[in-house]
Amino acid sequence: MTIDLKEALNVAVGKIEGWIESLAAMIPNMVVAVVIFSLFFILARMTRRFSGKLLRRFSNKSALNTLATTLIQFLVLGGGLIIVLNVLELEKTVTSLLAGAGIIGLALGFAFQDIAANFMSGVAMAIRQPIKVGDIIETNDFMGEVEKIDLRVTTIRTFQGIHVLIPNKEVFQNPLLNYTKTHERRIDLSVGISYADDLERVKDIAEKAIRNLPFLLEGKEVNLFYKEFGDSSINFDIMFWIQYPGQAGYLKATSDAIIAIKKAFDENDITIPFPIRTMDFGIKGGEKLSEMKILSEEDAMAS
Repeated sequence: MTIDLKEALNVAVGKIEGWIESLAAMIPNMVVAVVIFSLFFILARMTRRFSGKLLRRFSNKSALNTLATTLIQFLVLGGGLIIVLNVLELEKTVTSLLAGAGIIGLALGFAFQDIAANFMSGVAMAIRQPIKVGDIIETNDFMGEVEKIDLRVTTIRTFQGIHVLIPNKEVFQNPLLNYTKTHERRIDLSVGISYADDLERVKDIAEKAIRNLPFLLEGKEVNLFYKEFGDSSINFDIMFWIQYPGQAGYLKATSDAIIAIKKAFDENDITIPFPIRTMDFGIKGGEKLSEMKILSEEDAMAS
């Protein structure tokens, strides 16, 4: 089989000439496309800034505002990209890109389910706002102050100074305690008294000691309930409300209440018993305490 090199060369040259002619014909469209895309790029940035300022006037949900402005920016850029492809006469490419974006989005949705769940939980939290920056919360066995709420994670700082990043899905789906939501908090103290003390008298003295504290919330009762006969004491719970001043103030109020009750009991000869252990040396193989020889100081020094 003989190959006609001249004919093959002519075909190649023809192809190259055709490409050059097509490229030359597309240069004006390419220039127009670059200009259009540049204009849409500038427009997208201006739209994001304007929409951000507008949203901040009507909403204080920073995470949701950031999401909305980002989506608006990408929509403007996407519209510019579609126009550019049409200018370049690549209409079929637009259809292919949209179809490919749908398939890629579906695949990414399955591959990154946790990230998507955290993102959607962050959006829901931004709308409902169960917590805010500065709130004292307890969730997922962590307690502290909320420092930052992103669309993916919530950052809290524990009272030991440790920063904890909790995925929004865990915050949104699990039980959440918000101690600053109602601005009130109840303190429960468990106390034990001797079996020899008068229960009615103890109740009056303990309640009076708590009522004299300055941080007690007005309009709330001080409640004392006896709850059980313990091994060495009769135990009761005394409960009272305070205006929640943050965790440090809560701990101080608890400490002051303990001091007040102890001082009142000491002044009125009320005993707070503690367990007493009796050692028995009379077990098998041992020796009774009464039969043990107690050495005097001289004998101990001599031995």
